[in-house]
Amino acid sequence: MDRRTFLTAAGGGAAALSLGAASAPSALAAPSAPGVARDSAAPPLLRWFRDTHRSIEAMTTDLGLAVDKIDLSAAGGPVLSRQTSPTNIGCGLWSTVAAAGLGVIDDRTMERRLARTVGAVEKLERHHGFWLNWYDAHDGSVLTEWPETGAPVRPFLSSVDNAWLITGLRIAADAAPALRPRIARLLATADWSYYYTPYDPADPVAGPGQLRGGFWTDTGEPTGHHYGALNTEPRMASYLGIADGSLPSDHYWHMLRTMLPEHEQEQRPGGRYEVMDGVRVWQGHYTHRGRALVPTWGGSMFEALMVPLFVPEPEWSPGSWGLTHHRYVRGQIEHGLEEAAYGYWGFSPANIPEGGYQEYGVDAIGMQVDGYASNTDRTYTTDGAPLPPPSAFTNGVVTPHASFLALPYAPREAVANLRALDRDFGAYHDGYGFRDSVNVSTGRVSDFVLALDQGMIAAALAQAIRPGLLQRPFRTGGFRARVRPLLAKERFSI
Repeated sequence: MDRRTFLTAAGGGAAALSLGAASAPSALAAPSAPGVARDSAAPPLLRWFRDTHRSIEAMTTDLGLAVDKIDLSAAGGPVLSRQTSPTNIGCGLWSTVAAAGLGVIDDRTMERRLARTVGAVEKLERHHGFWLNWYDAHDGSVLTEWPETGAPVRPFLSSVDNAWLITGLRIAADAAPALRPRIARLLATADWSYYYTPYDPADPVAGPGQLRGGFWTDTGEPTGHHYGALNTEPRMASYLGIADGSLPSDHYWHMLRTMLPEHEQEQRPGGRYEVMDGVRVWQGHYTHRGRALVPTWGGSMFEALMVPLFVPEPEWSPGSWGLTHHRYVRGQIEHGLEEAAYGYWGFSPANIPEGGYQEYGVDAIGMQVDGYASNTDRTYTTDGAPLPPPSAFTNGVVTPHASFLALPYAPREAVANLRALDRDFGAYHDGYGFRDSVNVSTGRVSDFVLALDQGMIAAALAQAIRPGLLQRPFRTGGFRARVRPLLAKERFSI
């Protein structure tokens, strides 16, 4: 399932890392100065951020839009892709704000770059107040064919991609007061009810109280699915809509912690029904390696942990969201180090090192039957059956952005894993940060960096170095008044 559209339902390395409780945040309390030696005991967080931000700068066109990816293997220097998406543009916006907040660029530079990007966004073709899924990043035109293959591209409005652009715009407005009126005009017409199918108690299948994946604008046809799973990346759109009042608060309770017990899914869930704000909610959970947690759709890291880079779920819901996030990270670590015995961990959709793109994850902690595997060869697990031996997990692929997402929950393990990927495979590019992925079975490292993955890394590093820097717009207003009370009431059955 393509994470941008969701259109369908070797060496020992880090193997010696502790698998105990998550380390205290103080493990990252003292970021190193720029240029710190790579083998220093202090995590080189600021150096990593500088290089990651530099890669995003390199991905940004003269128009001000961050392209989807760049190829670092070309002899003449990095080659930019032509395409960009709302998510990529949002990543560029918040990375610019983070760079200023961390002192990597000055405020004047930040304001100039934000204004350039906002100016480009104002000119992009929109429908129903939202942005289409693919544009030419160099001139802003709507893509009608895929640059790399010539395949036709239908114009599509993605709810999840628009959520990440609007996240970036909200962060830009918070950081640059002069831009607030322009951004407010852009957001005034972005009404999340466009994607929403109201709840119908007489027919909850047709009327689930959830968001559509999106609409094709050439026909007005919606996707055949809704975003039903709660613990997935699209919940950012749900939070934004609840916060601005365009979605009812009970929408939150109509999303699924697991599928219902009678539905086919990766594991028969445990749990119970509870009534929350008048809504009967199946508070389901999975059990993985003895821990109860709320699964994602496919079992990848970004589904669970991209949203809390911005919305402080663990703080507002420590016994529910905070607990499941910690356990989810632990499941990823143990899969990489014990179940598959790769010696490394961190599985999330990424560039295939040999070329292409694939969803990677830990199958057992996703709801989709045979969901996202941790290897290109797609070795799946079956609940209740013996695990495949480690030798079955051939061509395992680890992506650095997954470790960065884990920083708040397992900081020592995350930093050690990243250092091991650099030391053992040369996964770090001096000047552009971590390459997108590593085949830890063969040692093949990706030639690419992707805007989305670099954007997650930049946000995660900003949160680690200066907590709350990018969260300010999501701690006030409707987020505080409407979203926080929902998370405070949350009672996962874990």
